[in-house]
Amino acid sequence: MLRFSLIAAAAVALTLAACQKVDDAAKVDGARIEAAEGNGEWLSYGRTYSEQRHSPLTKVNAENVSQLGLAWFAEFDTDRGQEATPIVVDGVLYTTTSWSKVHAFNAKTGEKLWSYDPQVNRAKGFDACCDVVNRGVAVWQGRVYVGTLDGRLVALNASTGKPDWTVQTTDNAQPYTITGAPRVIKGKVLIGNGGAEYGVRGYITAYDAASGKQAWRFYTTPNPKGEADGAASDKVIAEKTKATWFGEGWKATGGGGTVWDAMAYDPALDLLYIGVGNGSPWNHKVRSDGKGDNLFVSSIVALRPDTGEYVWHYQTTPGESWDYTATQHIMLADLPIDGATRRVVMQAPKNGFFYVLDARTGAFISAKPYTTINWATGVDQTGRPAEVPGARYPASPFLALPGPYGAHNWHPMAFNPKEGLVYIPVIDMPYAYGDDPGYRHTQGAWNTAIDSVVNALPTDAATAKAVQAMMGGKLVAWDPVAQKARWTVKHAYYWNAGVLSTAGGLVFQGDAEGKFAAYGAADGKPLWSHDAGQGIIAPASTYEIDGEQYVAVMVGQGGAGATSANSLMGNRPRLPGRLLVFKLGGTATAPKYEIPEVPTLDLSAVKTTGDAERGFRTFQAFCQVCHDGRAAGNFMPDLKKSPMILSAESFKGVVIDGLNAPKGMASFSRFLNATQAEDIRAFILQEAKATAAPPSKG
Repeated sequence: MLRFSLIAAAAVALTLAACQKVDDAAKVDGARIEAAEGNGEWLSYGRTYSEQRHSPLTKVNAENVSQLGLAWFAEFDTDRGQEATPIVVDGVLYTTTSWSKVHAFNAKTGEKLWSYDPQVNRAKGFDACCDVVNRGVAVWQGRVYVGTLDGRLVALNASTGKPDWTVQTTDNAQPYTITGAPRVIKGKVLIGNGGAEYGVRGYITAYDAASGKQAWRFYTTPNPKGEADGAASDKVIAEKTKATWFGEGWKATGGGGTVWDAMAYDPALDLLYIGVGNGSPWNHKVRSDGKGDNLFVSSIVALRPDTGEYVWHYQTTPGESWDYTATQHIMLADLPIDGATRRVVMQAPKNGFFYVLDARTGAFISAKPYTTINWATGVDQTGRPAEVPGARYPASPFLALPGPYGAHNWHPMAFNPKEGLVYIPVIDMPYAYGDDPGYRHTQGAWNTAIDSVVNALPTDAATAKAVQAMMGGKLVAWDPVAQKARWTVKHAYYWNAGVLSTAGGLVFQGDAEGKFAAYGAADGKPLWSHDAGQGIIAPASTYEIDGEQYVAVMVGQGGAGATSANSLMGNRPRLPGRLLVFKLGGTATAPKYEIPEVPTLDLSAVKTTGDAERGFRTFQAFCQVCHDGRAAGNFMPDLKKSPMILSAESFKGVVIDGLNAPKGMASFSRFLNATQAEDIRAFILQEAKATAAPPSKG
């Protein structure tokens, strides 16, 4: 009995010690995040609750940015996309890499303090529509919070990196994933999820930051079973949402509407703003018999953070049919509108319109296209898009601009209050949508009801050239009051980085070619650049320690743009991720990347019993999302140069038997049989032989 008492007492002492350690480290709360509006900290994903990604720091400015040099760097053990925003609290920098790993560094010296690996099953990568990425952490009262690809929310001790608690936020039997960064508001950790392409029902959940206990959940689509969920969304679903859905198609998938990225909070109004994703399946005709707005798909929704109570919503693309999500960056600002200062919500969602809404009521103020679009001609007085005939592709394919990458994707914008400009990383990328007359829901697979072959990369030179002319990327400085661009910087490729704005008159952005650059905030003039050695998609952050300003950025190409269309990105290789941190007068040097050699295969004697034409269609339906429409690229393995295509046995071993599941290539035995796998191999061999160089002799 005495021994048990001693053990119990020791356990209590250890618990108290751990709690004390939590309290002593990284003391972030709502008041501190609000105060960060006027200082040099970077405490939250968008720096502050308003998510403007604008720093008041001026020590690095337009006059001296040419002196910016590398202060320190870190290299990671993951070579997939790096999308995180580095968070800096009390001299410690916290960031994440692909596969949901978390790292803490001394923000001044670069000394690694700790790392945490949630040990995500690599086969879960199959459920990640857009790479195994993670956009970062939240820090609150001595804990660091991360959402993992397999749907967990983990609270880590900020001092040690050890888990304090873990909660599973999703149904493991469903193809949910988490790639977004959590936010903490009023002691509650908020996290959504992804997976609408595969067929899931979206929601956002609030958990108590101290214990992990669920506080509330808000569903964004009706319950397919017609039942109440016992959730914060029950009342509004019954009153507003149910009547906007029709037919049976959405019931097999849950309707989509995943809350996979954007959130913002206004402390004065006490409103949480969330962005809601696309419908599932994409095709509105299949999803909802071509009828209804399908609330809250493609909407901004305002909730009370204490309870999840619905306040208002605004739908950017009613009854969307193109993967036009409204999960893109949401930010708050005070703008001069009609002679008065007005608190507004701003968003540049995928559909190509820039929206300005009243933050209190959601009332529409204005919307204009921020780049070239062809699916709509404009909006009416309520902001509802005026669609062009045929845009919903009911009878024939429609080449839309933008496509499912959107005119703007997850890559965050930034806002400079002095200049009155929003800096948008814009994507120009068309897509040919066509109805799939043979669509059948397949549990766990992509369920878009789109004929994927319609959008296969063109093989004739003239068509390819015409499509290529429509593609590109740019950084656009957008005046949200006048609703027009003030300046534009063009990029060679379409999949570029998020943006940072500073009071030093600078805008920082990386690009697909690996250039991390600073531009003049007023005119877009190039002022400085650094060659990172590989593509950048993550937004930078900046912070001050001991009187010096630092600029930090994660390096590592990846995400949807690099996986599914690598051949349109200059065949960028997949390289280890890095964190680069700069300061004035920095003299550190990161080693050059070693570019791996791709072996040349002798295919002259390789044979197949498969049908290449059938394989082409099967490849487009199941493989092109990750492996490019023509099995090309280096980011994901170039299948045309992979030794596994040399024999039917090797190919089946990977595709059907799952031999590479530990590396992220899950078995497709749920969807394909050995004959279909051999058909796919026949298609890849056909492509490989058409493009192969003669084997080397010697």
